[in-house]
Amino acid sequence: MNVVFRKLYIALTLLLMMATLTAVAQKKKKAEQGANGSLKAREAEFYFTEGEKYFILEDYAKALVYYQKSLDILPENATLHYKIAEVLSMGNKEDDMIRASLSIEQALKYERKNKFFYLLGGSIYSSLSKFDKATQVYETMLNEVPGTEEYLYELAAIYQYANKPAEAIKAYNRAEQFFGVSEISSTQKQQLYRDMNKMPEAIEEGEKLLRAFPDEERYAVGFAEFLSQNNQTQKAVQVLENFINENSVAPNASMLLAGVYRDLGQEEKARQLLLSIFDNPDADYHSKLIVLGTYNAELNHAKAKQSTDSGKEAFALDLLSKLASQYPDEVNTYILGGDLYLSTGKNVEAEQYYLKAIELGEVNFEVWQNLLYLQTQREAFDAVVDNSEKALEYYPNQSMLYYFNGVAHLRKKRYKPASASLEQGKRLSGSNPGMTSELNALLGEAYNGTREYEKSDKAFDDALSFNPNNAIVLNNYSYYLALRKASLDKAEKMSALLIKNNPDNATFLDTHAWVLYMRQKYREAKKIMERAMATGKANATHLEHYGDILFRLGDVDQAVEQWEKAKGMLNAGTENLNKKIANRKIYE
Repeated sequence: MNVVFRKLYIALTLLLMMATLTAVAQKKKKAEQGANGSLKAREAEFYFTEGEKYFILEDYAKALVYYQKSLDILPENATLHYKIAEVLSMGNKEDDMIRASLSIEQALKYERKNKFFYLLGGSIYSSLSKFDKATQVYETMLNEVPGTEEYLYELAAIYQYANKPAEAIKAYNRAEQFFGVSEISSTQKQQLYRDMNKMPEAIEEGEKLLRAFPDEERYAVGFAEFLSQNNQTQKAVQVLENFINENSVAPNASMLLAGVYRDLGQEEKARQLLLSIFDNPDADYHSKLIVLGTYNAELNHAKAKQSTDSGKEAFALDLLSKLASQYPDEVNTYILGGDLYLSTGKNVEAEQYYLKAIELGEVNFEVWQNLLYLQTQREAFDAVVDNSEKALEYYPNQSMLYYFNGVAHLRKKRYKPASASLEQGKRLSGSNPGMTSELNALLGEAYNGTREYEKSDKAFDDALSFNPNNAIVLNNYSYYLALRKASLDKAEKMSALLIKNNPDNATFLDTHAWVLYMRQKYREAKKIMERAMATGKANATHLEHYGDILFRLGDVDQAVEQWEKAKGMLNAGTENLNKKIANRKIYE
């Protein structure tokens, strides 16, 4: 029944009541009122009917006016007092609620057998936080109006609001006498007894519910959860084990029991149970996801602490395999699978699972981010470009996606699209200065690649303003300046700071040496380059630079020897390096 028809039905019912009461009033006062009394009664009925019309139309202000006019004629009419209380109680103002309470008191004074009057009274008093009055109204209704026992549950709830737990329990017990043991009464009494520090009584309520419904799994699960939350873990285990033994199908109870076993440190028991649960197609899929997610979180936590548990890893991956075989088309299976493989350091499998998740449906941003991270790590830059562009269709305002896209283009030496992506990422990262600094560092490289040196220098400077000791920026910036033979004094200061902070890094030592070389400080450059050689991590570029420095110092034989070593590391030298070796001179 929709709202309009329901209101119309109630209005017609009340109209009949009004007509009856009007007829009684007319009969009672007929002798003394005569024709005038009959006219007043019809007038009252007219006002009431108008009020009902506006009430149905939800014009409550006009309805109230007409109800009040009718009441002025029939001041002892219970229905009119009720309707006025109903309209006033629809507002949010405390003054209106107080007026409503006065009206419902009058309604109940003249009519004590209408349950709707009592229910409205209870609602009004509860809204005013007058819970004692509300419970009195309900108690009176239960005594006066037969067949209202269903409202014992509401009475109990009001006693709870009134902070009268003992009275609430009595109300629930009365309800049980009429309707038998129920989930509502038992679970509510459990909580009440617990709050009263009466755990034996609380436990008895849970056991009573299970005795009444021995096959209802959710009651067993709910009771066990209640016990676990209240330091009754062993009792919870007993409840769950008994239920599982007596019921052939109990996936949720089994899932909870496995969790309790784990909390108790009984991992082997938990694992045996979980294997049977994951093999059971009737066990809830989302519960399985939660279990696997818990293992993933534990493995992630261990990874952060640089700790591993190969047994736990193998077990979690076994559960994943079962889940994937049962739910091959569930996107969340593959999202969680990717996370789990990532946590266990199996990056190839993690990437495959993330790609499968994307194939199956829309995924969250973290999936795209993890996928792009993995592909960037293995330098699959074409795949990074492709997948970052796909991700941007779903998340166009995520600066991290432009970061990955820009990095991939940059590493492929596609400097123009790299700078475009990085600039967009920078625009979106305004609230994250660390991210902005990273993007500036990359923009310095990209603009250097397009020979937009002014933009490159500004990007590097902006990155250093956030972190003056950023080793990557200090290295790249000073090296690019050296190659351009621009701002060499600045380049030397940056590279000096770089090796001060990183005294054993061969690449950084090479950069400083090369800056000194460009400043024609060849003897200083030689000392620094020899430190780079001593690290044992020198590469072909470092050896070639060392040869160039030696050449400038007049040691041509040693220079050629270093160039030949560099060529040997490359297996085939560059054109410039081969010319230097062949002609024993530098070409710049």
